Amino acid sequence: MRSKMQVKSRIEIKPRVCNGKAVIKGTRIPVSVILDQIAGGESWADILNGYPELKEGDIRAALLYASALLDHSEVKEVHA
Repeated sequence: MRSKMQVKSRIEIKPRVCNGKAVIKGTRIPVSVILDQIAGGESWADILNGYPELKEGDIRAALLYASALLDHSEVKEVHA
């Protein structure tokens, strides 16, 4: 339950923001960019240095969001 609330509070999808891609709430940073950087071997510290507006909880929420999608979990509540 906590992870679902964390995702909902930090991830948003709006049709006019980044073409409706999932982004970190209040930014134009797509979840996919964060995931790509982690997959490419970037550390959380490097990501946070590159995007000073992000917090660790934002990275965690991006990972939880991706996990929920892969699990076919209910994520439609994230949509704003």
